[in-house]
Amino acid sequence: MTAKSLGVTFGSLAVLGPPAIVSIAETAAEAGYGSIWTVEANGTDAFSLLGAVASRVPSMSLGTGIVPAQVRTPPLAAMSAASLQALNPDVDILLGVGVSAPGILRQHGATTTDRPIALMREYVALLRECLSGESVTFEGDFFNVKRFRLGVRLGDRRPKIVMAALGPQMLKLAGEIADGVLLNYLPSSHVGSSIEQVRKGGGAEIYAYVHAAVGEFEASQNSARRDLFNYAMADGYANMFRSAGFGDEVDELRERQKARDRDGAVAAVSERMIQAIDFIGSESEVTSFVKSYIDAGIEHPVLMPMPWGQDRRAVTDATIRAAAQAI
Repeated sequence: MTAKSLGVTFGSLAVLGPPAIVSIAETAAEAGYGSIWTVEANGTDAFSLLGAVASRVPSMSLGTGIVPAQVRTPPLAAMSAASLQALNPDVDILLGVGVSAPGILRQHGATTTDRPIALMREYVALLRECLSGESVTFEGDFFNVKRFRLGVRLGDRRPKIVMAALGPQMLKLAGEIADGVLLNYLPSSHVGSSIEQVRKGGGAEIYAYVHAAVGEFEASQNSARRDLFNYAMADGYANMFRSAGFGDEVDELRERQKARDRDGAVAAVSERMIQAIDFIGSESEVTSFVKSYIDAGIEHPVLMPMPWGQDRRAVTDATIRAAAQAI
């Protein structure tokens, strides 16, 4: 593994404002990072931000992690990724897609699905056809396309499709149909079993968001508790947390939330859970934490710097530097 295998995401750094992604990319590039990623939910458009980075830091590969499959149709996702690729032919475009959370979908007026595996199988199949440059007519359960042809000419380098996955079925599907799989909010101890599920499907490359913050635990623990509480309230993440050994925490916080005890629900997130998933520590401890994911089998760790502290940018920069030492 080389330093270029390491990425950083802006997904946790929206509080810094959209223009900050360029300086974050510059800091990461100076530290040896090879890619920058960003999310798409109810804030910034992912491709606009990545285009801004490309104009200033042309050496970095560009990743979305994730764009919601229910919001961006496969033809639109293909158009956006192909546009970035044509403008940046010497770097990888990593098109991260996945099934989005109900809360985000409601904000977009999009519908949820009770068949997420079928949705993603069809989405990726159509997306690949759209990226081929050939005329595409497609009739499926979720998408119907007639004579779509991508109007962007690409060379040998094409966007890579990276699928977000949590549960066993989605992990296996990603291994089978995607170029890469993006893991998120999992402890390094759960990496091995996740990769095992991916390999049941095929040989997709293994990416993972690694959450960390350089700082004092006492000062930042409440931010971490609130972050993990929010994700534990989503069924997909709750199931993954349970399988990773945090069932007691998930059950307690959900019971307390049901009783409308929000403070008690947040407090149910244990220190053990925080330090396994949203690590807080010194620079050397953050380095070791990132390395634990590499040792567990992650081929492309993507740092998610958690900007917790009075000086959010200083925490972010220190965390970027610390993670770079793991490669």
